[in-house]
Amino acid sequence: MDILNALVALLNFVVIPAAAYGAQLALGALGVTLIYGILRFSNFAHGDTMALGTAFVILVTWGLQALGVSLGPLPTALLALPVGIALTSLVVLGTDRGIYRFYRRKKSEPIILVMASVGVMFIMNGVTRLVIGVDEIRFDDGARFLFSVQQFKAWSGLTEGLSLRVSQALTLVITALACWALFRFLARSKAGKAMRAYADNEDLALLSGIEPERVVRLTWIIATALAVTAGTLYGLDKSFKAFNYFQILLPIFAASIVGGLGNPLGAVAGGFIVAFSEVAVTYPWKKVAGYLGYQSDGLLQLLSTEYKFAVSFVILIVVLLFRPTGLFRGKSY
Repeated sequence: MDILNALVALLNFVVIPAAAYGAQLALGALGVTLIYGILRFSNFAHGDTMALGTAFVILVTWGLQALGVSLGPLPTALLALPVGIALTSLVVLGTDRGIYRFYRRKKSEPIILVMASVGVMFIMNGVTRLVIGVDEIRFDDGARFLFSVQQFKAWSGLTEGLSLRVSQALTLVITALACWALFRFLARSKAGKAMRAYADNEDLALLSGIEPERVVRLTWIIATALAVTAGTLYGLDKSFKAFNYFQILLPIFAASIVGGLGNPLGAVAGGFIVAFSEVAVTYPWKKVAGYLGYQSDGLLQLLSTEYKFAVSFVILIVVLLFRPTGLFRGKSY
């Protein structure tokens, strides 16, 4: 029984939270790697794009709730998500037309576009705070749990409990569907093949009749949809605070680089690697060790949760030093 209790504790405090967090990072990293692979620069405004999109989703959610609209046990934010994606896409496309296109036509070095994205990041961060404020916001209505700790204990008879939140289950399901749809789109659709051709060889793609601006627009829209979805799921799972999305940019970039910048499959794998590393290093293992017969006066915690993002930073440095192309060698599609 103690082994079962240890396994349940591991699932409840490490595996399930890390899987949900990894799925959120994976969606964010997919957006980063698409922009890097096709537009050829690292978009530092990606985290604040997530924040702005989530802010739009929250505002629309509040409007729907005021009208008495709901999804029953599911969060109303799912209804607001397409509107949030559309509004954010308009902002991002406007940003591309007003800023990035100028440098793209001048064929500026990627570092110029990176610096431009830093400026966009600060502007988006300020706009998000102006629109929705700086306080922590919870917008997860509907049912909270698929099953609770008490229900699991009554069913299993174990001492240790296990719960699964609706937000965690939604994160895993939506991420799986989004990844399946994206990979199928890139592999089989005409537009997806055009994006891959443009990423592999821009000059040859132009000679083949591919319209570059259409590819650019489509890339921004897909990356924005992934970012807003990731931001909304992250907010539902935890809470919304604009500054948190600025901080999450580090693990998202770490996930992209671990998997290999420009490689979508690598971005997904990197998201889960970073998430499980962060959770495992900052989790106090005393309870699990106790069930396995090892008693300790300490928490058996390698790092405090305040240093969670330091784990991403260390992973990032190690990968850049020893395998800069990432696990999947950074192959662009």
